Amino acid sequence: MDHSGHGMMMDLPPFTLGRGLAWSTDPFFLVGCVVGLALYGWGVVRLVRRGDKWPVGRIVAYVVGVLSVALTMCTGLNDYGMVMFSVHMVQHMIISMVSPIFILLGAPITLALRALPPAGRGRTGPRELLLKLLHSRYLRIITHPAFTIPLFIASLYGLYFTPLFDFLMSSKAGHIAMMVHFLAVGLVFFWPIMGVDPGPHRSGYLMRMLELFAGMPFHAFFGIALMMASAPMVETFTHPSASLGIEALSDQNMAGGIAWAFSEVPSVLVLLALLFQWYGSEQRQARREDRAADRDGDKELEAYNAYLASLNARGQ
Repeated sequence: MDHSGHGMMMDLPPFTLGRGLAWSTDPFFLVGCVVGLALYGWGVVRLVRRGDKWPVGRIVAYVVGVLSVALTMCTGLNDYGMVMFSVHMVQHMIISMVSPIFILLGAPITLALRALPPAGRGRTGPRELLLKLLHSRYLRIITHPAFTIPLFIASLYGLYFTPLFDFLMSSKAGHIAMMVHFLAVGLVFFWPIMGVDPGPHRSGYLMRMLELFAGMPFHAFFGIALMMASAPMVETFTHPSASLGIEALSDQNMAGGIAWAFSEVPSVLVLLALLFQWYGSEQRQARREDRAADRDGDKELEAYNAYLASLNARGQ
Protein backbone atom coordinates (compact mmCIF):
# COMPACT_ATOMS: atom_id res chain seq x y z
CA MET A 1 0.00 0.00 0.00
CA ASP A 2 1.08 3.55 -0.65
CA HIS A 3 2.09 5.29 2.54
CA SER A 4 2.83 8.66 0.95
CA GLY A 5 0.83 11.82 1.50
CA HIS A 6 0.08 13.81 4.61
CA GLY A 7 -2.63 12.31 6.75
CA MET A 8 -2.34 8.94 5.00
CA MET A 9 -5.97 8.98 3.87
CA MET A 10 -6.10 5.36 2.76
CA ASP A 11 -9.46 3.67 2.31
CA LEU A 12 -8.98 0.78 4.71
CA PRO A 13 -11.84 -1.25 6.17
CA PRO A 14 -12.42 -1.15 9.95
CA PHE A 15 -9.48 -2.60 11.88
CA THR A 16 -9.66 -6.20 13.03
CA LEU A 17 -6.96 -8.45 14.49
CA GLY A 18 -6.93 -10.57 11.33
CA ARG A 19 -6.38 -7.55 9.08
CA GLY A 20 -3.78 -6.17 11.47
CA LEU A 21 -1.73 -9.37 11.34
CA ALA A 22 -2.07 -9.88 7.58
CA TRP A 23 1.22 -9.81 5.65
CA SER A 24 2.07 -6.35 4.28
CA THR A 25 5.74 -6.01 3.45
CA ASP A 26 7.87 -3.01 4.32
CA PRO A 27 11.08 -3.76 2.33
CA PHE A 28 13.37 -1.75 4.63
CA PHE A 29 12.40 -3.58 7.81
CA LEU A 30 11.98 -6.95 6.07
CA VAL A 31 15.55 -6.83 4.76
CA GLY A 32 16.80 -5.59 8.13
CA CYS A 33 15.12 -8.44 10.02
CA VAL A 34 16.32 -11.11 7.57
CA VAL A 35 19.90 -9.79 7.68
CA GLY A 36 19.80 -9.59 11.50
CA LEU A 37 18.61 -13.18 11.82
CA ALA A 38 21.08 -14.44 9.21
CA LEU A 39 24.09 -12.79 10.88
CA TYR A 40 23.06 -14.10 14.30
CA GLY A 41 22.56 -17.58 12.89
CA TRP A 42 26.00 -17.42 11.23
CA GLY A 43 27.57 -16.51 14.56
CA VAL A 44 25.88 -19.39 16.40
CA VAL A 45 26.83 -21.91 13.70
CA ARG A 46 30.43 -20.70 13.76
CA LEU A 47 30.62 -21.21 17.54
CA VAL A 48 29.04 -24.67 17.39
CA ARG A 49 31.37 -25.83 14.60
CA ARG A 50 34.44 -25.03 16.66
CA GLY A 51 33.02 -26.84 19.69
CA ASP A 52 31.74 -23.87 21.71
CA LYS A 53 28.28 -23.54 23.18
CA TRP A 54 25.77 -20.70 22.95
CA PRO A 55 22.74 -20.65 25.29
CA VAL A 56 19.47 -21.64 23.62
CA GLY A 57 17.65 -19.03 25.72
CA ARG A 58 19.65 -16.26 24.09
CA ILE A 59 18.80 -17.59 20.62
CA VAL A 60 15.11 -17.69 21.47
CA ALA A 61 15.17 -14.19 22.96
CA TYR A 62 16.91 -12.68 19.92
CA VAL A 63 14.59 -14.39 17.44
CA VAL A 64 11.54 -13.21 19.39
CA GLY A 65 12.92 -9.66 19.41
CA VAL A 66 13.57 -9.56 15.67
CA LEU A 67 10.25 -11.23 14.83
CA SER A 68 8.44 -8.66 16.99
CA VAL A 69 9.97 -5.95 14.78
CA ALA A 70 8.77 -7.83 11.68
CA LEU A 71 5.31 -8.23 13.23
CA THR A 72 5.17 -4.48 13.85
CA MET A 73 6.47 -3.28 10.51
CA CYS A 74 5.72 -6.03 7.96
CA THR A 75 2.05 -6.67 8.65
CA GLY A 76 -1.23 -4.78 8.42
CA LEU A 77 -0.30 -3.04 11.67
CA ASN A 78 1.98 -0.84 9.59
CA ASP A 79 -0.84 0.08 7.18
CA TYR A 80 -3.37 0.84 9.89
CA GLY A 81 -0.69 2.58 11.96
CA MET A 82 -0.53 5.26 9.28
CA VAL A 83 -4.19 6.20 9.71
CA MET A 84 -5.13 5.17 13.27
CA PHE A 85 -3.46 6.70 16.33
CA SER A 86 -4.23 3.66 18.47
CA VAL A 87 -2.60 1.18 16.07
CA HIS A 88 0.37 3.51 15.62
CA MET A 89 0.81 3.54 19.38
CA VAL A 90 0.84 -0.27 19.46
CA GLN A 91 3.64 -0.15 16.87
CA HIS A 92 5.54 2.44 18.90
CA MET A 93 5.26 0.53 22.16
CA ILE A 94 6.32 -2.83 20.69
CA ILE A 95 9.27 -1.55 18.68
CA SER A 96 10.61 0.72 21.44
CA MET A 97 9.79 -1.20 24.64
CA VAL A 98 9.44 -4.90 23.78
CA SER A 99 11.67 -5.62 20.78
CA PRO A 100 14.80 -4.00 22.30
CA ILE A 101 14.52 -6.01 25.52
CA PHE A 102 14.44 -9.37 23.74
CA ILE A 103 17.14 -8.36 21.24
CA LEU A 104 19.43 -7.32 24.11
CA LEU A 105 18.76 -10.56 26.00
CA GLY A 106 20.05 -12.34 22.90
CA ALA A 107 23.51 -10.77 23.52
CA PRO A 108 24.28 -10.09 19.83
CA ILE A 109 27.45 -8.08 20.60
CA THR A 110 28.90 -10.85 22.77
CA LEU A 111 28.11 -13.34 20.02
CA ALA A 112 29.83 -11.15 17.44
CA LEU A 113 32.94 -10.77 19.60
CA ARG A 114 33.17 -14.54 20.02
CA ALA A 115 32.36 -15.44 16.42
CA LEU A 116 34.33 -12.83 14.47
CA PRO A 117 37.94 -13.87 13.82
CA PRO A 118 40.78 -11.55 14.91
CA ALA A 119 42.25 -9.63 11.98
CA GLY A 120 45.84 -10.34 12.99
CA ARG A 121 48.71 -8.24 14.28
CA GLY A 122 48.62 -4.65 13.07
CA ARG A 123 45.41 -5.13 11.06
CA THR A 124 41.87 -3.89 11.65
CA GLY A 125 38.87 -6.06 10.92
CA PRO A 126 35.19 -6.13 11.94
CA ARG A 127 36.01 -7.47 15.42
CA GLU A 128 38.57 -4.75 16.06
CA LEU A 129 36.18 -2.05 14.82
CA LEU A 130 33.47 -3.37 17.14
CA LEU A 131 35.85 -3.32 20.12
CA LYS A 132 36.94 0.21 19.24
CA LEU A 133 33.30 1.32 19.14
CA LEU A 134 32.57 -0.32 22.51
CA HIS A 135 35.44 1.62 24.09
CA SER A 136 34.71 4.91 22.31
CA ARG A 137 33.77 8.16 24.02
CA TYR A 138 30.72 8.36 21.73
CA LEU A 139 29.26 5.15 23.12
CA ARG A 140 30.06 6.18 26.70
CA ILE A 141 27.96 9.31 26.14
CA ILE A 142 24.94 7.79 24.41
CA THR A 143 24.65 4.93 26.93
CA HIS A 144 25.02 7.10 30.05
CA PRO A 145 21.80 7.44 32.09
CA ALA A 146 22.18 11.24 31.97
CA PHE A 147 21.66 10.91 28.21
CA THR A 148 19.42 7.85 27.81
CA ILE A 149 16.70 8.88 30.29
CA PRO A 150 16.16 12.42 28.84
CA LEU A 151 16.28 10.93 25.32
CA PHE A 152 13.64 8.37 26.28
CA ILE A 153 11.38 11.13 27.63
CA ALA A 154 12.03 13.55 24.76
CA SER A 155 11.12 10.84 22.23
CA LEU A 156 7.58 11.02 23.58
CA TYR A 157 6.93 14.66 24.43
CA GLY A 158 9.29 16.22 21.88
CA LEU A 159 7.83 14.17 19.05
CA TYR A 160 4.08 13.93 19.63
CA PHE A 161 3.55 17.38 21.11
CA THR A 162 5.42 19.26 18.35
CA PRO A 163 4.94 19.55 14.54
CA LEU A 164 7.80 17.05 14.09
CA PHE A 165 5.43 14.09 14.29
CA ASP A 166 3.20 15.35 11.46
CA PHE A 167 6.28 16.15 9.38
CA LEU A 168 7.66 12.61 9.74
CA MET A 169 4.29 11.00 9.13
CA SER A 170 3.88 12.93 5.86
CA SER A 171 6.23 10.56 4.00
CA LYS A 172 7.19 6.90 3.98
CA ALA A 173 10.85 7.76 4.55
CA GLY A 174 9.90 9.92 7.54
CA HIS A 175 7.83 7.12 9.03
CA ILE A 176 10.68 4.62 8.61
CA ALA A 177 13.10 7.09 10.22
CA MET A 178 10.70 7.50 13.16
CA MET A 179 10.44 3.76 13.73
CA VAL A 180 14.20 3.29 13.47
CA HIS A 181 14.56 6.06 16.05
CA PHE A 182 12.10 4.34 18.40
CA LEU A 183 14.03 1.06 18.13
CA ALA A 184 17.39 2.78 18.67
CA VAL A 185 16.14 4.72 21.69
CA GLY A 186 14.82 1.51 23.24
CA LEU A 187 18.14 -0.24 22.68
CA VAL A 188 20.30 2.50 24.23
CA PHE A 189 17.86 2.98 27.13
CA PHE A 190 17.62 -0.68 28.15
CA TRP A 191 21.20 -1.74 27.30
CA PRO A 192 22.88 -0.21 30.39
CA ILE A 193 20.02 -1.45 32.57
CA MET A 194 19.63 -5.11 31.67
CA GLY A 195 21.69 -5.85 28.55
CA VAL A 196 23.83 -9.00 28.67
CA ASP A 197 26.45 -7.51 26.35
CA PRO A 198 29.45 -5.59 27.71
CA GLY A 199 29.01 -1.83 27.69
CA PRO A 200 30.68 1.38 28.86
CA HIS A 201 28.27 1.81 31.79
CA ARG A 202 27.15 -0.95 34.13
CA SER A 203 25.90 0.23 37.51
CA GLY A 204 24.95 -1.98 40.44
CA TYR A 205 21.63 -3.81 40.27
CA LEU A 206 19.77 -1.45 42.61
CA MET A 207 20.97 1.58 40.64
CA ARG A 208 19.82 -0.04 37.40
CA MET A 209 16.36 -0.52 38.86
CA LEU A 210 16.31 3.17 39.75
CA GLU A 211 17.33 4.04 36.19
CA LEU A 212 14.45 1.94 34.88
CA PHE A 213 11.85 3.58 37.11
CA ALA A 214 13.23 7.08 36.46
CA GLY A 215 11.75 7.07 32.97
CA MET A 216 8.55 5.08 33.45
CA PRO A 217 6.49 7.76 35.30
CA PHE A 218 7.00 10.18 32.40
CA HIS A 219 5.82 7.47 30.05
CA ALA A 220 2.68 6.94 32.12
CA PHE A 221 2.01 10.71 32.26
CA PHE A 222 2.28 10.84 28.46
CA GLY A 223 -0.39 8.17 28.14
CA ILE A 224 -2.63 9.93 30.65
CA ALA A 225 -2.26 13.21 28.73
CA LEU A 226 -3.55 11.53 25.57
CA MET A 227 -6.36 9.80 27.46
CA MET A 228 -7.55 13.02 29.10
CA ALA A 229 -7.22 15.32 26.06
CA SER A 230 -10.44 17.02 24.96
CA ALA A 231 -9.24 17.63 21.38
CA PRO A 232 -7.02 15.81 18.85
CA MET A 233 -3.35 16.61 19.50
CA VAL A 234 -1.73 15.58 16.19
CA GLU A 235 -2.85 16.67 12.75
CA THR A 236 -2.08 13.33 11.08
CA PHE A 237 -4.95 11.49 12.77
CA THR A 238 -7.43 14.39 13.04
CA HIS A 239 -9.57 13.37 10.05
CA PRO A 240 -9.73 9.57 9.79
CA SER A 241 -11.27 8.01 6.72
CA ALA A 242 -14.96 7.26 7.04
CA SER A 243 -14.28 3.66 5.97
CA LEU A 244 -12.45 3.07 9.27
CA GLY A 245 -15.55 3.76 11.32
CA ILE A 246 -13.67 5.59 14.09
CA GLU A 247 -13.76 9.01 15.72
CA ALA A 248 -10.45 10.87 16.04
CA LEU A 249 -10.70 11.84 19.71
CA SER A 250 -11.81 8.44 20.97
CA ASP A 251 -9.05 6.78 18.94
CA GLN A 252 -6.52 9.19 20.48
CA ASN A 253 -7.82 8.40 23.96
CA MET A 254 -7.39 4.71 23.20
CA ALA A 255 -3.81 5.41 22.04
CA GLY A 256 -3.18 7.06 25.41
CA GLY A 257 -4.55 4.03 27.23
CA ILE A 258 -2.26 1.76 25.23
CA ALA A 259 0.78 3.94 26.04
CA TRP A 260 -0.15 4.01 29.73
CA ALA A 261 -0.72 0.25 29.93
CA PHE A 262 2.50 -0.56 28.07
CA SER A 263 4.59 1.25 30.66
CA GLU A 264 4.04 -1.79 32.90
CA VAL A 265 5.12 -4.40 30.32
CA PRO A 266 8.82 -3.50 30.01
CA SER A 267 9.04 -2.82 33.74
CA VAL A 268 8.02 -6.41 34.52
CA LEU A 269 10.22 -7.92 31.79
CA VAL A 270 13.29 -5.91 32.79
CA LEU A 271 12.80 -6.52 36.52
CA LEU A 272 12.58 -10.27 35.90
CA ALA A 273 15.72 -10.14 33.76
CA LEU A 274 17.55 -8.06 36.38
CA LEU A 275 16.58 -10.37 39.23
CA PHE A 276 17.67 -13.40 37.23
CA GLN A 277 21.00 -11.74 36.36
CA TRP A 278 21.49 -10.65 39.97
CA TYR A 279 20.87 -14.19 41.21
CA GLY A 280 23.28 -15.58 38.62
CA SER A 281 25.92 -13.02 39.60
CA GLU A 282 25.60 -13.96 43.27
CA GLN A 283 25.89 -17.66 42.42
CA ARG A 284 29.03 -17.06 40.35
CA GLN A 285 30.54 -14.97 43.16
CA ALA A 286 29.76 -17.72 45.69
CA ARG A 287 31.44 -20.32 43.46
CA ARG A 288 34.53 -18.11 43.09
CA GLU A 289 34.72 -17.71 46.87
CA ASP A 290 34.31 -21.46 47.37
CA ARG A 291 37.13 -22.16 44.91
CA ALA A 292 39.33 -19.59 46.66
CA ALA A 293 38.53 -21.16 50.04
CA ASP A 294 39.36 -24.61 48.65
CA ARG A 295 42.69 -23.35 47.37
CA ASP A 296 43.46 -21.73 50.74
CA GLY A 297 42.52 -24.95 52.50
CA ASP A 298 44.78 -26.96 50.19
CA LYS A 299 47.66 -24.59 50.90
CA GLU A 300 47.12 -24.93 54.66
CA LEU A 301 47.06 -28.72 54.34
CA GLU A 302 50.22 -28.71 52.24
CA ALA A 303 51.95 -26.46 54.79
CA TYR A 304 50.86 -28.73 57.66
CA ASN A 305 52.09 -31.82 55.81
CA ALA A 306 55.41 -30.09 55.14
CA TYR A 307 55.66 -29.23 58.85
CA LEU A 308 55.05 -32.84 59.83
CA ALA A 309 57.62 -33.98 57.29
CA SER A 310 60.20 -31.57 58.75
CA LEU A 311 59.55 -32.87 62.28
CA ASN A 312 59.93 -36.41 61.06
CA ALA A 313 63.23 -35.52 59.35
CA ARG A 314 64.56 -33.93 62.55
CA GLY A 315 63.60 -36.98 64.59
CA GLN A 316 65.50 -39.26 62.22
